Parts: sequence; structure tokens; C-alpha cells
Amino acid sequence: MSILTCILGWPLLAALLLVFVPRNYRVIIRAIAVLATLASAVLAVKMFYQYTGAPVDADGYRFVQQNPWVESLGISYHVGVDGLNVGLILMGAIVAFAAALCSWEIQTREKEFYILLLVMAGGILGAFASLDLFFFYAFHEFALVPTFIMIGVWGRGERKNYATFQITLYLSLGALIALIGLIALYLQSGANTFDIPKLTEYIAAHPLASSAQNFIFPLLLFGFGILVSLWPFHSWAPLGYGVAPSPTAMLHAGVLKKFGLYGLIRIALPLLPQAAQSWMHILAWLCLGNILYVGWVAMRQRDLNLLIGNSSVAHMGFIFLGIASLNLIGVTGAVLIMIAHGFLAALTFALSGYIYQKTGTLQISELGGLCRPLRFIGTVLLMAAMAGCGLPGFANFVGEVTVFFGAWKVFPLVTSLALWGALIIGAVYMTRAIRNILHGPAPEKFSNLADASNPWRKLPYALLLASLLVFGFLPKLLTEKINPDAQKIVSLANSTLEKQNVAAVSEIRHPPSAIPN
Repeated sequence: MSILTCILGWPLLAALLLVFVPRNYRVIIRAIAVLATLASAVLAVKMFYQYTGAPVDADGYRFVQQNPWVESLGISYHVGVDGLNVGLILMGAIVAFAAALCSWEIQTREKEFYILLLVMAGGILGAFASLDLFFFYAFHEFALVPTFIMIGVWGRGERKNYATFQITLYLSLGALIALIGLIALYLQSGANTFDIPKLTEYIAAHPLASSAQNFIFPLLLFGFGILVSLWPFHSWAPLGYGVAPSPTAMLHAGVLKKFGLYGLIRIALPLLPQAAQSWMHILAWLCLGNILYVGWVAMRQRDLNLLIGNSSVAHMGFIFLGIASLNLIGVTGAVLIMIAHGFLAALTFALSGYIYQKTGTLQISELGGLCRPLRFIGTVLLMAAMAGCGLPGFANFVGEVTVFFGAWKVFPLVTSLALWGALIIGAVYMTRAIRNILHGPAPEKFSNLADASNPWRKLPYALLLASLLVFGFLPKLLTEKINPDAQKIVSLANSTLEKQNVAAVSEIRHPPSAIPN
């Protein structure tokens, strides 16, 4: 059995076990959830550490396990990792553990909440580990459905029902569009397999017709794009995260939202290279909507969760820009930001959840001076804000700089505008929020707030912050793993352009003979 099966299996097994635990055994329920996610996180760290020395299969994947399921359709349970998803699985497992630790805020229907949280965590890890299109999509849906339920039942605020309806509508539509694209890809390829490595190899030898690529690629781009909150299909995200319970927002904004980005890199770019070439310019301009427009919207927010939600959507623009560059530096930077943003989004939503539980509000105008009563939480919030601004020393800085270098070669004007959004807009709304929340006079009613005093309460915040710092100071831990496989994706995505260049050079060197009179 692959270690990947154990990583994704522990949360699912624990969810099944909780079904049989009486709901009044609150301590046992919480302990099972925490221990299961801890086991996944420890195994993910072990897997990441052993990655370089692990045996490699013929397709370049490690820790592979494949069991046939529906052989007539070419469907199998197939998991494995390479440089593109090894960091994502590590990040997902750590965030799931942190989310379980932060679930102390849930006081009603705890058994049901922890079951849904564990199912969501297992589905997320399964989606990133899967090398089969069927299970890739099925695991995502397995994680998506609990999101709707948790926001609808345990969400907060007057707009909870509206936000639940909107996020359900948008994400269901995005998932449906992506599903149509994946089915069309399976049917048009003629490979009779859902296996991603086999499909990639077959299409590389038998490229899809340009008409098929031009039909399928927009379905995947906008289907996955809606799931990632690509502008202008982004409005569900800030509102949904604003009312979601903190653990749900941590897992969805931090991890599950990267599913669409990972799908674009793993599936759309290498399998549909000709269409990708023609759509990347459009994607590059669309990403400015995330970076600039949503950044301006974030500047106007007076609710901390809405500010964090809009900031999260804005950061997706940098990842789209790296993907649009279609070069090694840009795609590597995109994967780096996916991992860094996962830690950052989880950390900021965990902190906002703590502040809400202690103060009863997230209205920035009603807060102030919290750095005195909440010294630990205030310090971590300040560092998280600096990471969101792209301060050197955090993993976000490495990813964004790498994306800018990669994109500058292809889209200098778009990159210049994106730089302005990153350096000015992001810095303004983050530093202004920190000034209003942490500094200045503290309201009298907040003078005796309880800080995260014991190590167990501090652990999730410290763990997420430490992850940002480790990969910020030692980005080589990720880049050495990402680069070889990102190069494969870039080579496949540019294969059509390379063939056209070779044909053009050949025609120049060997022009066709003149037609005789």
C-alpha cells in the first residue's frame, strides 16, 4: 500500500469511525479528528522528506499505487506524486491538521461537523494524489459537498443563507463545466483510459485536432477558473469565506481552491497545447481583474473576513499569471504561490476566527489595540499580513518574484500592472487593516481578552507560520522538486509552437521548388 493511500485514508477512516461514536462523547470525537489529521500530516512530512530517494516508475511518479476498478472504461484507483503535487499534498495535510485544532470554536452538532471536516480533508488529499481523471474529479466532489453543508449549518452572520446559495450555485456550475470538458477530453482522445500518465503519453503521440482542443480548453479553463475564483467569476469567494466557520474557510480557501489551478497545470496545458497557446494572452489579462479590481475592492472592506477573502482572490491572479507565461520560471512560481498561499490563507482565517470568538465582531472599526491583550495572536497576525504583502523571508515572496520574472519575458505590460497591484494595493489594505486592528486605543470591553495561552492553542498558528518561514528561507526544498516536472509540462504545452518553428525554419532552408511553366 502506498503512503499516499494512508495519507488520504486516515481522515476518511476516522470519519467512518465517528459515525459510531455517541454524540455526547465530545472529547473523544475531537481527539479522533485531531489524531487522524495528525497522522496524515506526519505521513505527509515523511513522504516529502523521502521524495528524492523514492523509487520512480516509468512515468516519473513516486509512491505509486494502482488498482483497476472499471477496466472496460480504463478507470483505476491510481495515486502517485511528482514535483507538481508533492508540495500540495504536504500543505493540504498540514492545513487539515491545523483546521482540526481550530475547530474548538464549534459548539453545536460537533459530531456532524468533524465528520464533514474529515471527509473534506480526505477528499482534498485524494484529489491532489490521484492520477486518474475519474478519481481526480470524484475526490474533489467528495470534498466540495461538505463545504456547502458546513457553511449552511455552522456559518455566521445575517447573509449566511445567501452566501450558501451563491457558493453552491457558482461552484456547482464550475464543477459541471469542468466535468463536460474532462468527458470530452476522454472521448476525443480515443485512448480509452482515464489514466493521466497514459493519456498524456497517448495524446503526445496522437495530438487532438485543433477544433477539439479549441472546444475543450475553454471548458476546462472557465470550469476550473470558476472553482478558483477567476475574475469576473469571483464574487462567491469573499462572501462565502466571510460567513464560513474558520476550519471550513481554512480548508477551502487554503487547499481545495488550488484544485482548479492544479487541474490546469496537470491536464489542460500538456494535453491541449495548441489551444493553450491561443488562450494564455486572454488569461493574462483576466488575471489583472483579480490583482487590480479585487485588490481595490479589498481596500474598501470594513469586515476582516471580507478583506481576507478578497485578498485571497487577488492572490489567485498571480498564480494565473505564472500559468499564462508558459515558461519554466513562471509555472514553477505558480506552484510555489499555490503552496505558500495555502498556508497563508489558512493562517489568516484561523486568526480571524480566534478574534471573532473572543470579541464577537470582525468589523474593523469596532476593533483596535488588540496587540496588547492578544500578544501572541497579534504578533502572528502582523507576520501573516507581512507575508500577504510579499515581504522577503516568507514563501509568498519567493513565489511572486519567480512569477514576475517568468511573466516579464512574455507579458511585460501585464506584469508591470500586476507589480503595481502587488506593491501598492496589497500593501495599502494590509497595513491599514493591521494599524486599525492591532494598534491605537483598545475599547474598554476588549482590555481583558484571553490570548492563546497554552501550547496546544498556539500550535496551529505556529505550525502554519513556521511553514511559511521554512519555505521562505529554504525555497530550494520546493524548487528542486518542482523544476523537473514543471519543465515537462512547459515542454508539452509549447510542443505545438516548437513544431511550427521547426517547420518554418525547414521551409526557409529548403524552399519548395518553383512550379514549372
